[in-house]
Amino acid sequence: MKLSQFKFNLPESLLASEPSEQRDESRLMVLHRDSGKIEHKIFKDALDYFDDKDVMILNNTKVFPARMYGNKEKTGATIEVFLLRELNKELRLWDVLVDPARKIRVGNKLYFGDDDLLVAEVVDNTTSRGRTIRFLFDGTDEEFRRNIEILGETPLPKYIKRKATPEDKFRYQTIYAKNEGAVAAPTAGLHFSRELMKRLELKGVDFAEVTLHVGLGTFRTVEVEDLTKHKMDSEQFIITDEAARIVNKGIDAKKRICAVGTTSMRAIESSVSADRHLKAANDWTSKFIYPPYDFSIANSMITNFHTPESTLLVMIAAFAGYENTMNAYEVAVKEKYRFYSYGDAMLII
Repeated sequence: MKLSQFKFNLPESLLASEPSEQRDESRLMVLHRDSGKIEHKIFKDALDYFDDKDVMILNNTKVFPARMYGNKEKTGATIEVFLLRELNKELRLWDVLVDPARKIRVGNKLYFGDDDLLVAEVVDNTTSRGRTIRFLFDGTDEEFRRNIEILGETPLPKYIKRKATPEDKFRYQTIYAKNEGAVAAPTAGLHFSRELMKRLELKGVDFAEVTLHVGLGTFRTVEVEDLTKHKMDSEQFIITDEAARIVNKGIDAKKRICAVGTTSMRAIESSVSADRHLKAANDWTSKFIYPPYDFSIANSMITNFHTPESTLLVMIAAFAGYENTMNAYEVAVKEKYRFYSYGDAMLII
């Protein structure tokens, strides 16, 4: 398929810059894969579509405060430093993006916080905006993390044109987030409240937690018309023996297996056994799912509404069918569903 087949007109007013008042009260579109039928619900109504021994696969990655602002030595110019991933814990080496990049060269020092709580030195150029930096810090790892927590901001997506607030720290994080390492939230999971999860549990739904540390590559724009030529960035994922056992039990019992979010879907599709069951793994994936694609594990999924020509929309089309997906998105725009990270949700069954 071609990238241009995934264009649609998305009014800017539909990009959600604030979360819904209650997590489980955002809107929910239910799309039936077999018929293309669409229902309009509230997220907590998802409860009605799941039964005893069905399985929901959740991505328990935790977002860390990845966006920091430092000052360049001598000039004092303000530089945004976006922490992508830790390369070496002992040496405190990090892969980062800097903005404006033209001002930052190897050997430059950056100072963070009023009293220079952290200082970093640029040790390598990786891409036009990418740098490797080394934090010059002598304290314990715990103290270092605490300083990052003090200095860093919740890494809201760039389309949200406001400063991150204390509420974002809580709302731009799933309630089941555990393993720190993501620079963006697995947003389909943001709709789950404690009450809804309790009610699903009482109904007998099993939860399998996997981890995929969401990197910025998930949102990288596709720059090739031929989708087979697009390369995804690698992201680390972990599937425990316990998660694989829960999912495989559901598969064997022919139950509804629901991937909550595109990141959960990428993780499970990156670790499939020869007999189409889920395998435990601790690995990296650069899997790009586009139509036509034969899914092995999940037979339903929950996802947010994605932007035109994104890898996320392409994956949804592979799962729900191209015609169904583009029709559902046309309806979503007409019905003013909210799009993107803080937007509304879709359940595909």
